[in-house]
Amino acid sequence: MQEIFKIMDIIQQIRKPIESELDQYRKVFDSYLVHDNSLLNSALSAVSSRKGKMMRPILTLLTAKLLGEVNDNSIFTAATFEFFHTASLLHDDIVDESDERRGQPSINNSFGNKVAVLVGDYILANALINAAKTGNTRLVDIVSKAAQELSAGEILQLSNVQNETFSEDVYYDIIHGKTAALFSACTEGGALSVNASEKDVNNLRELGHLIGMCFQIRDDIFDYYSDASIGKPTGNDMKEGKVTLPVIYALNKTNNGDYKNIALRVKSGGVTQDEIDALVSFTKENGGIEYATNRMNEFADKAKDILSSYPDSEVKTSLFLYIDFVVGRTY
Repeated sequence: MQEIFKIMDIIQQIRKPIESELDQYRKVFDSYLVHDNSLLNSALSAVSSRKGKMMRPILTLLTAKLLGEVNDNSIFTAATFEFFHTASLLHDDIVDESDERRGQPSINNSFGNKVAVLVGDYILANALINAAKTGNTRLVDIVSKAAQELSAGEILQLSNVQNETFSEDVYYDIIHGKTAALFSACTEGGALSVNASEKDVNNLRELGHLIGMCFQIRDDIFDYYSDASIGKPTGNDMKEGKVTLPVIYALNKTNNGDYKNIALRVKSGGVTQDEIDALVSFTKENGGIEYATNRMNEFADKAKDILSSYPDSEVKTSLFLYIDFVVGRTY
């Protein structure tokens, strides 16, 4: 419980420069989560009840405020990408056959796959509506490209099951599409919403990409621990056929045939819990966690280098704290 309070305190510090803007964002976002149709309204209410830490809206608004004054277009942009993210989670849960999301029954578990697909589509339409409200066709282009990259990343992950090698480069391509592309879109869109220069738009796009890479690597490291504060059971990714950076490094470092065979069974879906436990231990013993952590910190340092080129301000301080939170978070 003390850890949760500490995390909430850090998030409070991060969003301090944009508290009023976040209030505006919440009103816009929540206004789309009600409907006259009782079934759709019930599903939307369930979606609304499990909001996360709002990492993407916070990043979008901080980016906008770093470069200018937050305006209506900034608010619509933040809502655009949070609706996009929310829709992707609903669809992910269907693909992954997940029964839970943030400790609560997933929408597909509560309402069935058909309803979950349609609710995801409805929420994605909300993203496009908010993008259109900015009157900026370039934002629509950014959303569309992010959707392409997310889908391509997920499909690459599925197709990689057939690959008998364990490639770090392919892993980075997957997590760019699955996660970093949306963070990149948030920062690019935030910069665009305040009519930032092309140089700043490009800088902030790269900042978001780097933060997103950190975010997913940290998420993947969680899979190797069973601490209750982490929010998903040990080996959960492996149960879903996912081979991530820590084990990729350990396998390539040792070239251990026995553990490569276990990892191949992870990909094919034929692995046992005992084999998962053994692969987790093997990964830890052969420096997989340390390697992944170092790579994550390298991405974080590059992000901070970009941020360092901007004048000191309360917003800049919050963005530095945001990066530290992403790499240091425990769930």
